[in-house]
Amino acid sequence: MARRRVANPLAFAVLGSLSERPMHPYEISTMLRARGKDQSIKVNYGSLYSIVASLEKHGFIEARETVREGNRPERTIYQITDAGQAEFTDWLSELLGTPTREFHPLEAGLSYLPGLQPERAMELLEQRLKAIDTDIEQTIATHEHMASMDFPRIFWVESEFRLALLRAESSYIHQLVDEIRTDELSGSHFWRQAWKHYLEDGISPAEQLKDPVKYFGQDFAWMKAMPPEAR
Repeated sequence: MARRRVANPLAFAVLGSLSERPMHPYEISTMLRARGKDQSIKVNYGSLYSIVASLEKHGFIEARETVREGNRPERTIYQITDAGQAEFTDWLSELLGTPTREFHPLEAGLSYLPGLQPERAMELLEQRLKAIDTDIEQTIATHEHMASMDFPRIFWVESEFRLALLRAESSYIHQLVDEIRTDELSGSHFWRQAWKHYLEDGISPAEQLKDPVKYFGQDFAWMKAMPPEAR
């Protein structure tokens, strides 16, 4: 993706909000939360003003007027500039049309799955499943409510996308846990044996990998073909 002068996703939301009408930062924050956009973009009120200042510095937005309501402090209302509108349009086009490599936290954890005993790994994955399945139920209920109000889907398609991702993650983890439990996951035998040798015999994983056939049998002769730096 392009290297942007103000790259925080919240800056994208600010530009999108101001492309509708001029607003002050607090109004932007309130609108984003009221519309549920904080489920798709992290809305950090503490950093919002610094992002607004940065957007103004780079000419993407500009102060239109300063107003005071009652005894409240003065608030500066900002409007988007032509440069800001061009930046928003380009950013939106990039987000919709250009796939990027995302580094999902779960993917990072799965890459070191054997670092825990199988039983503990299953316990944690099932713990994650409960949270995900609860999130799925709540999101479906929200969708049903919006549909009952005839609220146009175009304004909450991002929530449908998030639901699709949650369902895919839930389905995958359910299957993975079942395969670990039944030893249908290729390599499960090695995984369990490695922990057995470590806990009962005090043989470290590094020592086991030096002679995999000795500790795991001929089924793991393939490990000898691995380059030393990969063991």
